[in-house]
Amino acid sequence: MKKYFILCAIVFSISSFGQKVDTVIDNGIYKSHYCYQLKEPLYVTYWLYKGGGNYSRKGIVFTTDGLQISAKATDYAKSGYEEGHLCNAEDFANDSISLRKTFHYYNCLPQTLKLNRGIWKHYETEIRKESQTDSLFIICGGEFQKCKFIGNGVAVPNSCWKMVFKGIEVVEILWFPNDNSDTVENIDLSELENRLGYTIKF
Repeated sequence: MKKYFILCAIVFSISSFGQKVDTVIDNGIYKSHYCYQLKEPLYVTYWLYKGGGNYSRKGIVFTTDGLQISAKATDYAKSGYEEGHLCNAEDFANDSISLRKTFHYYNCLPQTLKLNRGIWKHYETEIRKESQTDSLFIICGGEFQKCKFIGNGVAVPNSCWKMVFKGIEVVEILWFPNDNSDTVENIDLSELENRLGYTIKF
């Protein structure tokens, strides 16, 4: 696996298609870098160490958590897409409060069933295993250039991605098409920037 070294915190500057971070929502578990135009996050960041737990998600549903410009359950209904967690629910199933905090619409993107329950879930599990021995910093989001929309103007990412750090070292950048292919690419930082249309300054 290729390794890339980052010397300071990453800041995302969004210019394409009017996409920008309008607000950062910090709920104590993760930070959602939220875009009102898309009605969802551009990306989410969080730390993970010894992730996982036994609390059940049964009966827990996604909520807006009071956010006014947000996706809702009605946007997803009959759309063919699922609410795909960015900050993974199982990572914070150590207590019921933390688990519920992952079920907000500012922490999910519309994903195909094949992606959400397939290769995306597989890497969530692998990253959680890795967190048992290392403290990880995770950034994950979507690519929205020329994307389509569901419901009342909720953007559907063309692809989703994850970046995993150990300390200042980027050890993995994963790219997942949001379709039924169940495939993933391991790409480098410059390719990620090119595909997103973001300027990533660090």
